[in-house]
Amino acid sequence: MKTLEECREAIDTIDNEILKLLNQRMKVVARVGEIKHDNGTAVYRPEREKAIIQRLDERSQAENGALKKGAIEAIYLEIFAVARNLELPERIAFLGPEGSFTHQAAESRFGGMSDYLSLGSIHSVFKTLEAGRAKFGVVPIENSRDGIVGETLDLLAKSSVKIVAELYMPIHMSFVTKANKLEDITKIYSKDKGFGQCRDFLLEHGFMNVEKIPVESTATAAILAAKEPNSAAICSHIAAKLYGVPTLFDNIEDEIDNKTRFVILSNFKNAISHDDKTSILVRLKDGVEAGSLLRFLGDFNDEKINLSKIESRPSKDKSGFGYWFFMDFYGHIDEEKVQKAIDKHKDEVTWLGSYAKGES
Repeated sequence: MKTLEECREAIDTIDNEILKLLNQRMKVVARVGEIKHDNGTAVYRPEREKAIIQRLDERSQAENGALKKGAIEAIYLEIFAVARNLELPERIAFLGPEGSFTHQAAESRFGGMSDYLSLGSIHSVFKTLEAGRAKFGVVPIENSRDGIVGETLDLLAKSSVKIVAELYMPIHMSFVTKANKLEDITKIYSKDKGFGQCRDFLLEHGFMNVEKIPVESTATAAILAAKEPNSAAICSHIAAKLYGVPTLFDNIEDEIDNKTRFVILSNFKNAISHDDKTSILVRLKDGVEAGSLLRFLGDFNDEKINLSKIESRPSKDKSGFGYWFFMDFYGHIDEEKVQKAIDKHKDEVTWLGSYAKGES
């Protein structure tokens, strides 16, 4: 190919072939949907999607392909989302409003074609799933800077819905405003934690004495900044774009490696992927006795089960002052070694979900 026109003709030919193959893939997907419907199997299988991406990445590397894993994942997650909507359109509830980081996390897994339901609280997401008004829910569970989201843990402890997937997303803040000059800004909106996460930026640009107004989400901050020309917002880039507020500065957070872990909730159990994580809640019967937690952990150690997280939470029951323990470990609840450890504490453990381990 010597000319631009020849290159374009080659691309058109390749695109036609890609479209043909995608249509063939979707015909197979339609049959998969029929089989799943007959068997009562869940449409969303995150462990299967993870395995496909891993296989394609290995093939691309073997062939010296130009596409790296991140690019393959971006392309195929959208293909998966389109395929799921052909199999069975599903509604996804998320902690809103639109343009929030949770919305961004939801779209990264369920694509642009899905039916989304924006809700005002994590509690509302759980209630919507329990009532069957949505099939999936997306909520934050942990932030690398601010720690665990207590409301999510407390609701998981008493809900029938389970964690079916997790994803980690970098949290980048933008400073957005319709003001012509920085000195015209008289107030700044953001979620309360947003101000703390961007303190250095506010200090460097002389905003420490400007009125800072906390709101329920960074998306709400963008909405308010869009209405008030002399105000600004600290929010996500997607919220600024969605609500038409110009971005003056990107990536203004103090810690550039700030990430949030989100969980996808539903009412089914994943199959074993052999690269799984399981979440449980532990209520030790003899929690007030010395060494009770050590003995519990010893049973996991005996089975060579690696814990990735342990977090204590106030029990909030009628027994008085006490604690529960939220734990993540590597493995699936149906694995033999996990069952052996869990069986010794059946009345003390609440299973919260087993799912393909996300990449942090």
